[in-house]
Amino acid sequence: MEVLSGSDAVYQAKGRELGPGEWFTIDQARVDGFADVTEDHQWIHVDPERAASGPFGTPIAHGFLTLSLLPHLANSARAFEGVTMGVNYGLNKVRFPQPVAVGSRVRARVMIVDVTDLTGGGLQLVSRVTVEIEGEEKPAVVADMVSRTYF
Repeated sequence: MEVLSGSDAVYQAKGRELGPGEWFTIDQARVDGFADVTEDHQWIHVDPERAASGPFGTPIAHGFLTLSLLPHLANSARAFEGVTMGVNYGLNKVRFPQPVAVGSRVRARVMIVDVTDLTGGGLQLVSRVTVEIEGEEKPAVVADMVSRTYF
């Protein structure tokens, strides 16, 4: 994990890949819990027996589950030192090129693609987060995550 200490370090990291982060396993219990929270109980996620004969041959994680893990996965690839507050501000382009089979491990690579100064000593960052699936060529998610970090 790369630690960025202060706004100068963030600017210096712009355009450079940070990571990869730690591997994170997507298990059936997490998928089932996400289904319960979001009321999305589609069989391709929560019915392993039926999913085995479905289009993916196994249950897959919700795309939005993988997306919701972006802050955790990105924080495993890079960290900020001296931060007093950080907030998620939104997402720009988001794509789900490859489904995540239950039992797979994922991790993030991060590239800061834009940095803007904010009033009050903060920075707005646009970070391209690519979530890799172990053993797969295509990523699970590619998203431009917009966050605000205050030092």
